[in-house]
Amino acid sequence: MNTEKDFSPLTPNIVRALNDKLYEKRKVAALEIEKLVREFVAQNNSTQIRHVIQILASEFALSQHPHSRKGGLIGLAACSIALGKDSGLYLKELIEPVLTCFNDSDSRLRYYACEALYNIVKVARGAVLPHFNLLFDGLSKLAADPDPNVKSGSELLDRLLKDIVTESNKFDLVAFVPLLRERIYSNNQYARQFIISWIHVLESVPDINLLDYLPEILDGLFQILGDNSKEIRRMCEVVLGEFLKEIKKTPSSVKFAEMANILVIHCQVADETKLTNDLIQLTAMTWMREFIQLAGRVVLPYSSGILTAVLPCLSYDDRKKNTKEAASACNHSLMKLVTPEDDEDEEEEKSGSTVSPCWTATSTTPPLA
Repeated sequence: MNTEKDFSPLTPNIVRALNDKLYEKRKVAALEIEKLVREFVAQNNSTQIRHVIQILASEFALSQHPHSRKGGLIGLAACSIALGKDSGLYLKELIEPVLTCFNDSDSRLRYYACEALYNIVKVARGAVLPHFNLLFDGLSKLAADPDPNVKSGSELLDRLLKDIVTESNKFDLVAFVPLLRERIYSNNQYARQFIISWIHVLESVPDINLLDYLPEILDGLFQILGDNSKEIRRMCEVVLGEFLKEIKKTPSSVKFAEMANILVIHCQVADETKLTNDLIQLTAMTWMREFIQLAGRVVLPYSSGILTAVLPCLSYDDRKKNTKEAASACNHSLMKLVTPEDDEDEEEEKSGSTVSPCWTATSTTPPLA
């Protein structure tokens, strides 16, 4: 970096210290930046505040030199601390360069980026929610970071963000679901654990109705249920159990038709040698049983697929006793839905006629008994 370049309002001493390889000297520079920005806040000088942030981002955090990047990160965090409640006005400029450093090849830099973003988010609190997708995207990548220190730092930031979402009523679920739908298909165990933990948190927030968007993530949840990790399978079972409990509680608001085919697919075992597939099949069959009982005729258009999945399970031995029992219940409930009486009622509703459908339009005599 060219230290002769004019970085005002940053002083030459601050610039030199930000570029220093020693953390202690970069920390001193950060304290000076905090003091400087506080003065600009007192003067209501937003132009100079933005200028300081822009310099720290472009000349330091996004620099080619590792020590400069570290200096830029601690400097941006210092700006956020100095801004306090006003940091919400500058969050885009503060957050984006830090998130870029999440992709750095140097694990120490990724750790410092976590630390900087933690401090920025801690100050801004709910003001960060409009930028939630960016933060979630970055954190989902760090969840699978090979460096334990980076992982530990990302987990601290993750917990802070969850606290903020839980206490806020301004979370934009509509904007978040497309990203969730994309990330839920990750095959990485740590990323899956991260995703499941977030779904569990969002499920628990009274003001967030994730059930409306269940058709978009249900297939991904069943994919995760087949994970090799026992802990991840357990977490996924808990989440699916909570969803099913909610479905039973408010069946009138559930989009049964949009999820029926997803269940049909997962009720059929592709590889019977994998024990995780048994869990997927049993869970899907249990859901199918509840769907048929709760949704009634809504599932009839899918009866062919349901029977294709259910009938082979009726011959299972005791090793799959629970699946067999759930399949038997599905079959029994489905048979009850397609009785002749139900069909007659349906035809009468369509035609508006009270005449028995056994009579033809030109018939003058009743059918033989």
